[in-house]
Amino acid sequence: MVNNHFHALTHRNFRYYWFGQCVSLIGTWMQNIGQSWLVLKLTGSPFLLGLVGTIQFLPVTFFSLFAGLVIDRFPKRTILMVTQTVAMLLAFILSALVFSGKVEYGYILVLAFLLGMNNNFDMPTRQAFTIEIVGKDDLMNAIALNSATFNLARIIGPAIGASMMAFLGAGWCFLLNGFSFLAVLFSLTRIKATPYVRPKKPGTGIWSEIRDGFVYIANDRVLSQTLLLLVVIGVLGFNFNVLIPSFTQSVLHMEEGTYGFLMSCIGVGSLIGAITLSVRSKGGPRMKLILTCSVLVSVFLSTIGFTRNLYVTGLALAVLGICNILFTTSCNSTLQIHSKDEYRARVMSIYSLVFTGSTPLGNFFAGIAAEHLGPDGAFILSGVLAFIPIVCIILYFRLRKPAANPREETSGA
Repeated sequence: MVNNHFHALTHRNFRYYWFGQCVSLIGTWMQNIGQSWLVLKLTGSPFLLGLVGTIQFLPVTFFSLFAGLVIDRFPKRTILMVTQTVAMLLAFILSALVFSGKVEYGYILVLAFLLGMNNNFDMPTRQAFTIEIVGKDDLMNAIALNSATFNLARIIGPAIGASMMAFLGAGWCFLLNGFSFLAVLFSLTRIKATPYVRPKKPGTGIWSEIRDGFVYIANDRVLSQTLLLLVVIGVLGFNFNVLIPSFTQSVLHMEEGTYGFLMSCIGVGSLIGAITLSVRSKGGPRMKLILTCSVLVSVFLSTIGFTRNLYVTGLALAVLGICNILFTTSCNSTLQIHSKDEYRARVMSIYSLVFTGSTPLGNFFAGIAAEHLGPDGAFILSGVLAFIPIVCIILYFRLRKPAANPREETSGA
């Protein structure tokens, strides 16, 4: 089974890294659910909840391009040791504030910003590090397995986190998340890989290298289409942390347990999608799958806005989770496999910019929409606004004359 379907696990380095992530990501999802519910309890405002997400992801928007240049110049394992340690300390600080009774909305905003600055380096480093420990042939399988881990944690983490909040308080979510980072730090100490460090070209400045990366992407049909679709989905398709808490309270009229259940439904769907992709990863990513899933994401976003039954909502979120993970994993694999070695870190930093960095805009939009239209209206509006540019992007690249590039054919473009 491992050799046939999960062949990335045959790599010793990836096994250590993957098992460390299995533990750490459960803690991360416990913190995510705990922080969202804590902010809503402290403020009662969907807008202020959305502002936390905006502040947390804002550093990626402004600094991810510079991060790509830094990541290229240092061993990625070393960078991850630093970023994971910082994330652990921030989780411990938040737990201490909650346990001491001194937690305030302003403190959460500051910690969210610091975590965002840290993630600005952590996320593209993890993306570029994967190919160093598995190689190109097993890259898509490794990304799918990482996605499966992420989404299994999305099931387990919210379930544990909701129980923790109900019986012990949100502080325990943050404390256990802090300890969970020890697993990934240990795994990084066991990894022995030959890092790719790009030598600096004489006479080139920071802005010149950033511009060179954008020109490279703009001239590549597969990379540019993939990143444009990621912009749309990043802004409008991943605002669950803002909309689901509000939807739980004001539409379904339920509490923490239901919130945890709905977040776990997304995780169940995403896990199904990740496992499906991992067992079918040998053929590589397909552009047709990316296009289809981007359309389905917009459709199911609007569908959720019309639901009023808990189980129908959960089912719709599960289907949306499947589409989301098929879309994001295929995009991630396409960008990494399609990029040249000397451009990969810059491409993945731009990936972080257009995907994660677009989240502040999405969270801000979702918060305002939920404040004025309700969370159900925000879901409907998000779906409609996503559908229009997705169709335009697809039609543009269908009508555009294909470049003579054999790699585009292998990507299904």
